[in-house]
Amino acid sequence: MTEADFWKMEEKYWTAGADYARSVTRDDAVFVFPYPAGILGAEASMKGLEGAAPWRSVTFHDHSFTRQGPVAVLAYKAQAERDGEDYTALCASTYVDDGDGWRMMSHQQTPAAVAEAGA
Repeated sequence: MTEADFWKMEEKYWTAGADYARSVTRDDAVFVFPYPAGILGAEASMKGLEGAAPWRSVTFHDHSFTRQGPVAVLAYKAQAERDGEDYTALCASTYVDDGDGWRMMSHQQTPAAVAEAGA
């Protein structure tokens, strides 16, 4: 996969809904979301997605991409919108080619307001 393919996959992860997310997430993946969600395993994160509307749009800024063998890390600032809700966060996703294709191993989000408060 090219770097552009990873960014397309990441965008789809935000916008395509729970079925797509489940199809490209490892069973042992770890997610770190803002409070109160906190640290979640893959199953809990997927259940949370099932009840939520997918983001209507997402834009990535300040891209960082690193790939070493079967591991790829994407870091970025996301600006997303759905149903009148705007969300901005610093994010990082790790994908692993585990023999079944590239799948998400971890994802972390820090809301921009929290990140800026620490600056």
